[in-house]
Amino acid sequence: MKSFARKTMTGPKLSGPTMFGRCLLALGLLATAVMPTLSAAQDAELAGETPQGAIVVPDNVQIFGKNDPNHRRATAVVNGDIITGTDVNQRLALILAANQGKIGPEEEQRLRLQILRNLIDESLQIQEAKAQEIAIADDEVDETYNRVAEQNFRQNAKAMDAYLARIGSSPASLKRQIRGELSWQRLLRRNVQPFINISEDEVKENLDRLKAAKGTEEYRLGEIFLSATDETRSGVEVNAQKIIDQLKQGGSFVAYARQYSEASTAAVGGDLGWIRLAQLPPELATAATGLSTGQLVGPIPTTGGFSILYLIDKRQVLTADPRDALLSLKQVSIDFPAGTSEADATKRASEFATAMKSAKGCGAVDEVAGKIGAQVVANDQVKARDLPPQLQESLLALSLGETSPPFGSIKDGVRVLMLCGRDDPQADTGPSFDQMMSQLEDDRVNKRAQAYLRDLRRDAVIDYN
Repeated sequence: MKSFARKTMTGPKLSGPTMFGRCLLALGLLATAVMPTLSAAQDAELAGETPQGAIVVPDNVQIFGKNDPNHRRATAVVNGDIITGTDVNQRLALILAANQGKIGPEEEQRLRLQILRNLIDESLQIQEAKAQEIAIADDEVDETYNRVAEQNFRQNAKAMDAYLARIGSSPASLKRQIRGELSWQRLLRRNVQPFINISEDEVKENLDRLKAAKGTEEYRLGEIFLSATDETRSGVEVNAQKIIDQLKQGGSFVAYARQYSEASTAAVGGDLGWIRLAQLPPELATAATGLSTGQLVGPIPTTGGFSILYLIDKRQVLTADPRDALLSLKQVSIDFPAGTSEADATKRASEFATAMKSAKGCGAVDEVAGKIGAQVVANDQVKARDLPPQLQESLLALSLGETSPPFGSIKDGVRVLMLCGRDDPQADTGPSFDQMMSQLEDDRVNKRAQAYLRDLRRDAVIDYN
C-alpha cells in the first residue's frame, strides 16, 4: 500500500512561478516508459515468481564481511560528476540553521546520509536535463536566487550571500539546488506533462464529489512517509520515532519532510494540501481524527512503511471560515522598566486594563493611550487566521470598539488589541473546472515523475569514496 502523499491531488504547479522549496515536483516518467515495467511485473506475478522477480532472498541470511554506510565518507561520483564532503556540509548547514542547531550527533549523521542521497538525485536530474538538451541559464538561476532572498529571507542577494557564509553554507550550494529544481521542472514540463490526459467526466466527477461533501471537515496535513519492507520495519520505525522526538523539540517539520520523506510531497515540505479524511487510507484517517492544529501523530504503520502526520489547519468544505475575516486593529501597549518586580508589573497591567476599558471606540483610544504613556499601532489588514490561536477566538467574539484581554510579559510589556473593523469572508465556492483539471494533472505528473527518477537511479553509475 502506498502513502496518501502519492495519491493527493494537490501539489506544485508546473505552469506557475518557480520558488525555492515549492518550485519542483520531485518525481516523473513518460507513460510509454512505464508500460514495459508494469507488464513485466504482471508477467512475473502470473508466473508465480517472488515479488522481487528474479531476486531471491533466503530466510536464513548469513552476512559475510561488514558494510556500514555510517562509516563511509560522504563523497560520491555520479556518472562522472563529483559530490564532495563540502557539498554535504553546506546543505547540512541550511537544515541546522532552520532547526536552530537543535540536532544531536546521531540525527546529524542520518541527515548527512539523506543529503548525500538527495545530491545524487539532484545530479541525475541535472544530467538528464542536459542529455535532453535542456539548458538552464545562469541568469535564470540568479533571478530565482534573488527572489528566494527577498521572499523567504527578506533580504537582498548580497545579504543572503553573507548569511549563507555565516551559517557554513554558500551561495553556490543553494544555486545548485535551484538549478536542479529548474532542470527537473523543465524536463517534466516538456517530456511528461504533454502526455497527461484527464477527461471532462473525471473532472466533473471530482467536482460533484466535492460539492456533496459541503460542510464536512477538511484537513490540511503535512506528512513524512518512510518506506519499509518486512525486514527493515523495526529499524525504520525507530528512525521515525527519532524524527518525531526532534520535531517535538522544535525541529522544522518542513525541513525534515524535505530531507526524509519518500513521498512526492517532500519537495513542498510534506504539505498534502486540503483534504477530507475519507480520502486518506484508513490507518491515516483514524490517526488524524481528533488532532488539534499544530499536533503531531506517529509513527503510523502501513503495509508500505510508516507515516508521521502534522495537522497544519482544518476547516469546513465550501463553507466560509470566520478565521479568514480581515480585521482592522489598534494595538495599545506599555513597557516595563528594567528590574520591574512581578507585583509592580501586575499592578501596572491592572491599571492599564482599567484605563483601556474607558476608551470608547477606536476614535478615542489614542487620547486614552496618551494619558497613560502607552504606544498605539494600527493595522487594517490583519487576517484572524494569522494570529496566535489563543487570540483568534477572543478577537472574533469582539464587537467594534471592544478590546481583547491584556496579554504579554514583564520582558515584552503588556498590550491589548482593539477591534476597529471586520470584513467577513465570503463562502468558498470551491475550485473551478480548470483548477480541478490542473490538480488532477499534477497528481498524474507526480506519479509518472516518481517512476522516471527511479529509472535514472537504476541506470546510474555511482562510485562511493
